[in-house]
Amino acid sequence: MIQIHIPGFHDLTIENVLLDFNGTIAIDGRLIAGVRELIDQFSDRLAFHVITADTFGSVKKELEDVKCRLHIIPEKNQALSKLTCLQTLGPQKTIGVGNGANDQLLLKEAILGVAVFQQEGVSTKTLMASNLVIHHILDLFAYFEKPGRLVASLRQ
Repeated sequence: MIQIHIPGFHDLTIENVLLDFNGTIAIDGRLIAGVRELIDQFSDRLAFHVITADTFGSVKKELEDVKCRLHIIPEKNQALSKLTCLQTLGPQKTIGVGNGANDQLLLKEAILGVAVFQQEGVSTKTLMASNLVIHHILDLFAYFEKPGRLVASLRQ
């Protein structure tokens, strides 16, 4: 668990991180370098969940031995499937992270919605539903090490 006080925003007590796969922690079905190690590094404090329709059919291999729980969802109604997963985890204690249009509800309903703007870009609807936009997924893990950066971005 990580606790962060953000004046004028929320007091965050984060237990879960719900991550989209493609475009967020993977590009073209391949895990981004450094993600595996950082998930494993923070897995003693946070429960990591990866949710995907597995477009490239590679998620099981890419996440083999990574300390996370994998949720493979059907191709239809992906946004609702992601929202249902978030509701099961508890939106008040879960960070939602994604980039695609199917991540809009996830980012909107999570206590902290983080849009990732990498090679695939980010859906404008998802961007507008987020609380924070980051340039690279590795930036997310820097907030866990140095929460003051998150405070600087979100305080009012």
